[in-house]
This record gives sequence, C-alpha cells and structure tokens, in this order.
Amino acid sequence: MPNPSALDLILQSKISPKLKGIATKVFHKERLTSAEGISLYKEAELGFLGILANFVREEKQGDYTYFNRNFHIEPTNICVFDCKFCSYSRLLKQKDGSWELSEQQMLDIVRKYEGQPVTEVHIVGGVHPKMGLQFFADLIKKIKVLRPDLHVKAFTPVEMDYMFRKAKVTAREGLLLLKEHGLGSMPGGGAEIFDEEIRKEICEDKCTSEEWLSIHETAHGLGIPSNATMLYGHIEKYEHRIDHMLRLRTLQDKTGGFNTFIPLKFRNKDNQMSAIPESTVVEDLRNYAVSRIFLDNFDHIKAYWPMIGRTTTQLALNFGVDDIDGTIDDTTKIYTMAGSEEQNPAMSTEELISLIKQAGRHPIERDTLYKTVTDYKTSPLFA
Repeated sequence: MPNPSALDLILQSKISPKLKGIATKVFHKERLTSAEGISLYKEAELGFLGILANFVREEKQGDYTYFNRNFHIEPTNICVFDCKFCSYSRLLKQKDGSWELSEQQMLDIVRKYEGQPVTEVHIVGGVHPKMGLQFFADLIKKIKVLRPDLHVKAFTPVEMDYMFRKAKVTAREGLLLLKEHGLGSMPGGGAEIFDEEIRKEICEDKCTSEEWLSIHETAHGLGIPSNATMLYGHIEKYEHRIDHMLRLRTLQDKTGGFNTFIPLKFRNKDNQMSAIPESTVVEDLRNYAVSRIFLDNFDHIKAYWPMIGRTTTQLALNFGVDDIDGTIDDTTKIYTMAGSEEQNPAMSTEELISLIKQAGRHPIERDTLYKTVTDYKTSPLFA
C-alpha cells in the first residue's frame, strides 16, 4: 500500500499538477514514461525527489544497506582505445605511468588475501592487445584453484568485445569459455552514455551501445549476471540519461539479469575533457534519486564510495541508494587517477558498518549476488 501521509503531503503542496501526477504513479508503483523521467530531472526539487526515491528504496530493501568484502585486480592500464574522459589509460607506446601485470603478479595479489574473508575479486582494466581471451580464461581458472570460494567478477563488454574478435569467436562462445573457467559475473563498466552522437564525441572507437547491451543479454542468457553503469555529468543532457536508463530497463524486462545500477560521476582530472566542470553534490543526489525512481525493475542502486566520497555516500542513502560497494582495499586506480574524492580507497568492514549506521541504515554484508553473508543488526558493531 502507498504511504498515505507522504503522498497526501505532496498532493496538498503547491507543486505542479504534473509532478503530483508523477508522485501518484510512484506511490502506486506504476511505471514512469521517459517524458516523466525527464520532468523529474528538470522540474523537481531535490527534497521532492528524495521523498519519492526513498519510498521506492524502502519498498524494495527497507533500511538495509549492502556492502561486500572485495578487492580489485587491474591487469593493465595500457589500452587500444582513446576515451576522452579517461585519466587512467595509456597507449601501448606510452611508458610514463603505464603498467602491465604478469599472471604471476596477479595471482600474488590473490594470495595476499589467503585466510581473509573476502568474497569477490573484481578484474577490469585497459584493453591490451597482448592480453587475450585464453590468457584471461587461464588466469580465472588459476584464481579459482587458489580460492575456489572466491567470486570472480570480471571484464566489461569493451574488453570482451575486443578479446572475442581477436580470438575469432562469438560472444556466446567467448562467454561460455570464461564461465567454464570460473567467471561468476560481469561488472557494468564501459556503458558510458548509450546515445550514439554523444558516444561519437567521447568514446568513438570502443564497442557500440548495441554491442554493450548484446553482450550483457548473451551473458544473462548463459546464467552470468551483471551490473550496469552510466557515466554522467559531462556533455550529456537529461534526455540522454533517461534514454540510457530506458534501454537498460527494457533489457532488464527481457532478461532480469542485472544485479544493480551504478551511476558513475565524471571526474575531470588529467583527461581530454578537463575543461568540463564536474557535477555538484546536489546534482549527484538528483541523479541517484531519478535513477532509483525510473529503474523500477532494478533491485539495487549502488553508490561507488571511492568516487564520490564518504559524506556524499551517506547522503545518497536517503536518495535511493541501498548499496555502497565494498572494502576495495586500495587496489583500484581508475578513479583515483581521475581525481576522485578518495585517493587511497580502502575501508575496513568496521568503517563501512559505522558509515552505514551513522546514516541511520541497517548494515548487511552481502556476496556478489546479494545473498546475506552477515546481518550486523545484532552485532556489537551495530549496537
């Protein structure tokens, strides 16, 4: 049942009839149109968005806020593509600031966590012409030998599309090979903005929107779940954000394979789009809220805390967000090189629990697929 007090308060206010109509649909769990989503971006005040987004969030997840114990492996930042917003990648001929980890070095990273209760390794990096499909399939297999219990979340469609083409296999064949070697799920990177004209300006040479969506659809059909992202706050308009989310919502209707949606904030340090100012915290919260309201078939909205900082992450928990990622353990450079709030991104489990508790939420440690590992409501850390 809708919350009559909150809805009545909105209907008695002086906001426009259009926004009252949108609020009524949200509280009655009716799907919004693209035009209504754009109206939320352009016309709604932040407090109004927070009421709607928090209603949807609590209908789906109550006051639960999820995190996991994870670490990242970034095999290389050498990349054949030239994304204008990227502060991370280096071309093959560039030596300054580049790295290329050997298989042994990556396995040593895994060994470092021996005996520790981490549940996930996240593998993503640049698209290196010498790191192919079989190389990564063998790496995953060896990781699973070292840690059979460790969930391997790896490779964006951008990486996969390139390695599949070089190996002369279909997406289905390539994904099956990776799954057989131990791939558990896919991250959501590389989506950027699906609008083709925007894509031509910011990442013209990487896989297309259709290819990104097709690889995720194929993965879902093979029982490989995935995440979804959207890079916002650069040259896109609100219409482009809603178009992006509509395409994700449509695919989720078809497959149900997305675990979570992660809005990624454009950071402007040391890249080809540095002249573009970054979005404000208010705009960040607006974007989280509209995402939560519009993506009615996504169970979770995640805020990646190293990217936006701890304070904004806590605020986001009242604007639709129910997941804040994980411990990370200072193993990711993708956003620190772009000027993210956290330059040494690592939080202990205790710190994550405290951050969630301070925001008045209920900490739940999860695995990659959102199964509860530990409910901290009865823990002394939560008391």
